[in-house]
Amino acid sequence: MAQEKQIVTRFPPSPTGFMHIGNARTALFNWLYARANAGKFLIRIEDTDRKRHSEEAVQVILDGIEWLGLNYDNKPESQFANRGRHIDVANELLAQGKAYKCYCTPEELTAMREAGNGYNRKWRDNTDTPPEGIDPVIRIKAPIDGETTISDEVQGSVTIKNDQLDDFIILRSDNTPTYMLSVVVDDHDMGVTHIIRGDDHLNNAFRQKVIFDAMDWDVPIFAHTPLIHGPDGAKFSKRHGAQSIKEYADMGFLPEAMRNYLMRLGWGHGDEEIIPDAKALELFDLSGIGKSAAKFDFDKLENLNAHYINELSAESLIENLVPIYEAQNDTTFDAQAQKWVIAHADELKSRSKTLLQLAEDAAFYAKHTPFDYTEKADALLDQDGKDILTNLKTALESITEWTETTIQDACKSVAAEHKDGKLGKVAMPFRAALTGTTASPSIFKAAGILGKEECFTRIDAAIKK
Repeated sequence: MAQEKQIVTRFPPSPTGFMHIGNARTALFNWLYARANAGKFLIRIEDTDRKRHSEEAVQVILDGIEWLGLNYDNKPESQFANRGRHIDVANELLAQGKAYKCYCTPEELTAMREAGNGYNRKWRDNTDTPPEGIDPVIRIKAPIDGETTISDEVQGSVTIKNDQLDDFIILRSDNTPTYMLSVVVDDHDMGVTHIIRGDDHLNNAFRQKVIFDAMDWDVPIFAHTPLIHGPDGAKFSKRHGAQSIKEYADMGFLPEAMRNYLMRLGWGHGDEEIIPDAKALELFDLSGIGKSAAKFDFDKLENLNAHYINELSAESLIENLVPIYEAQNDTTFDAQAQKWVIAHADELKSRSKTLLQLAEDAAFYAKHTPFDYTEKADALLDQDGKDILTNLKTALESITEWTETTIQDACKSVAAEHKDGKLGKVAMPFRAALTGTTASPSIFKAAGILGKEECFTRIDAAIKK
């Protein structure tokens, strides 16, 4: 009994820009399928467009894959570096009579296009003496009669008449291979068994199959996934929201939330929305990918992110906050600040849909006096506010057991003596003094975490400002 081939998938981005959401989902689907089936997930950089090529863009793509947590099993290959092999295959097809040299001039090709029939295969079986001074291209001999069928794991059985196929170019007149040839040769040489990509490549599959068949190579299994649309049903674009994976990372989304969301964007398992990695690898298969375009829903992504933020351990929370605070000049996220944030972590996490929101809520823990106050907080620290803080400090000094409850009781006692008698009349300047803002998690809990000495330091700074 023949041993089954190991499943091999690939992600082949073109390094001409950022890594957008569609790229990311394609990479994820390939990674999931490989990992779910004990296969290999490979990276190939399709960098044959040297005019638009950018090494910086290559790094952006690799950084995006790393941020998503998609580990791969090879040193990323350069398609451009393999061009010698692609040229050899073109010449092999030529030698076998499965391809031919075409000497048509640009003017002739333009005339054919204007006639509405496309290339007319003039040189396919032409035995005339080639004209001088023209560097030929090499064209594949595509089948002319009959039909070609592709059994697609998502789209089902798709058939076209072979007269729709053209004898497309595989080697240009300057001896550079075309994308259509390069991708087939690389997929074969890398042992790719499954090609999972957007359905905008479905037409390419028929042309690529011509080369696979001509070389007598196994044709990989295709799975062409529907594209991602915006909420309005139009193709997802910048007007619908951020397109780049890096933008989502910068906005405070977790990679595990993005993996979960992108997986569910076009793939489903019943009504399950929250599918962590372990379960994803257990459940993912190509049959779960739908045929209809998936609609990007930012609210769903935020809600998933909120779930995964709540799942963060104290250690992971700190690891995620460090780079955010390092980018801010008015905060020092030292060991003490980290302890304070961890002590308040449950409430902070429950309030936040993104890491940026959480970092903003917790930023006061990373501040050291004197610090700046927001405009609204500064307005609360007028003379009336300072008088309230002076009275509150006296009340707080008498506390022997410093807890959230005793701090709140002290604030209530000061409020009762004030003409308004409302707790907010005391709590608001108290919050402004401790946090520099007018919005924060429970100020009584925060005061309990900061401790008596730090609270007094911040109250004194607010009174003296």
